[in-house]
Amino acid sequence: MRIFWLLTLILWLGPWAATAATEIEISAPGEQTMPLALTSFLAKDGPEVAEIAGEINEVLAADLDLTGLFRFVDPAAFLSDAGRIGLYSTQVDFTQWRLLGSEVLIKGAYTLQGDQLIVEARLFDVINRRLLTGRRYVGRTKDVRRMAHTFADQILKTLTGETGPFNQRIAYISKSSGNKELWLMDVDGHQPIRLTDHRSIVLNPDFSPRGKELVFTSYRANNPDLERTEIYTGQEAKVSSQQGLNVAGRYAPIGRELAITLTKDGNPEIYLVGFNGSIHKRLTNNWAIDIDPSWSPDSGHIVFVSNRLGNPHLFIVNVYTGETRRLTTRGKYNVTPAWSPKGDRIAFTRQQGGSFDIYTIKVDGSDERRLTFGPGNQEHPRWSPDGRFLVYSSDAGGKKGVYVMRTDGTGARRLTSPESDSNHPAWSGRW
Repeated sequence: MRIFWLLTLILWLGPWAATAATEIEISAPGEQTMPLALTSFLAKDGPEVAEIAGEINEVLAADLDLTGLFRFVDPAAFLSDAGRIGLYSTQVDFTQWRLLGSEVLIKGAYTLQGDQLIVEARLFDVINRRLLTGRRYVGRTKDVRRMAHTFADQILKTLTGETGPFNQRIAYISKSSGNKELWLMDVDGHQPIRLTDHRSIVLNPDFSPRGKELVFTSYRANNPDLERTEIYTGQEAKVSSQQGLNVAGRYAPIGRELAITLTKDGNPEIYLVGFNGSIHKRLTNNWAIDIDPSWSPDSGHIVFVSNRLGNPHLFIVNVYTGETRRLTTRGKYNVTPAWSPKGDRIAFTRQQGGSFDIYTIKVDGSDERRLTFGPGNQEHPRWSPDGRFLVYSSDAGGKKGVYVMRTDGTGARRLTSPESDSNHPAWSGRW
């Protein structure tokens, strides 16, 4: 299956570029939110198309609201300046926006020429009356949501120093076609696309560090084999087809190998294998079940699940020395670990009281935090590449679905449709 998408990103340079303000900085949700005015994008040249402006505003509002960093100024209170394009600071009436209590302002314009769409977007510092960042995007009308996601990422980079994760993809497993197949969607749940047609069981996807390839486990050959697919070409290949389990494959962030659980020698153990399935190293050697590896960002350690002390707990192994230590000490059933891309915390699932919930813990075993509460099961957490969010699966609404939340447990929202039966999400890196 081929996925085509073309978006040309042009940095809008001008005399203001060297003097962009850096005084405005925000860090984490839960602190004081920043008042933000998001105006409707206006037609600059060519026809007015309400659907284009509506989609831009919808995407920007949803992305920025999810961050928990902003408080939106009510559009009903907007004054006359909201009806003017204002792509330069000299064209903006900052007095009006200060009167409304806004500290930052988003303005923009679009031009539709046939099927070509040009979007110009600006973020202004209202307090200091100047431009913070601006971008010009050129693509087609179908790219409008991608353009808005990209600018939301740019807004976060400007205000926090780190690019946002919105112009990326989420892979997941869905039974929408009748079988468990691998799907791909935008980070807001839009544009779902099926990637496999195995008509069997597909599980546990993971993105390569470059983001354009996925590994997953498939049962189509009547054995749980690890396979990979190239997203743009749809080409698939076997990675590991050892007799028995070939599951939970995870790409190393650095280097060209995968961590995987195999049962070729009897019980489940964790191995390091090349992209062609060649075994580089057996990482664990224990009578117990060792499964679900997740790499540290520097590829030097792996957290995994083992019942070597009786109940499933999390352990960390040094990839080079094999030295292993226990991470979790609470609970009786801790599974599906995921190491934060920032390296400081590990997310995991714990079964307690008959249901599953998501927790995080520091890599030294301290500061354990429960993130989810309420009915249903919350499982399989995976981090966004900037470490701001967690994507996970939940059956709290009936059928299993893919959800996203902030890493403090707030802001949870469902991404997949209520009718779909979906789980095992994974968030891509930079797209």
